Amino acid sequence: MDKDESLIETAISSESIYNGKIIKVFRDTVRLPDGKESLREVVRHPGAVCVVPVTDSGEILCVRQFRYPFSRVTTEIPAGKLDHIGEDHAAAARRELLEETGASCSELRFIGELYTSPAILDEVIYMYLATGLRFGETHFDDDEFIEPISVPFGKMKEMILSGEIKDAKTQAAVLKAALLLGY
Repeated sequence: MDKDESLIETAISSESIYNGKIIKVFRDTVRLPDGKESLREVVRHPGAVCVVPVTDSGEILCVRQFRYPFSRVTTEIPAGKLDHIGEDHAAAARRELLEETGASCSELRFIGELYTSPAILDEVIYMYLATGLRFGETHFDDDEFIEPISVPFGKMKEMILSGEIKDAKTQAAVLKAALLLGY
């Protein structure tokens, strides 16, 4: 028997309960490993990318923006949702980097996937590290109000460890980048 078989839940039925611009919400009935049935509410999302853009001087390009669900301004790395399921993740990462910071990169390295809230949400964020940056103009979306900033790598780690940076993708991607780059 597969070691995971005793943990697998099997979908029996799925009911769409909300179909929005970005997310879709479903109420699924599942069969549990012991044969009983249970309900799962699942938010479906097309996925996203995030980028840790590191300058030659060891600073991380970040963005400050208002996050409505928390009614506060946050500091995060550049990120954005995929335009459609199946979109090339690296191309989306380059697009978001340029849109939000005005930067392009000569090297873009995939550093992993992040499940943001696996109990209720199927969103996967594809994380990238960008180096060899060149700078140009930002191209914010019409509904984006963003302040690009740069933060020294060491300061960014301090902000994560102190709890000032609360965003999960920023925490995970920056700390992975720190380990990979030796910061």
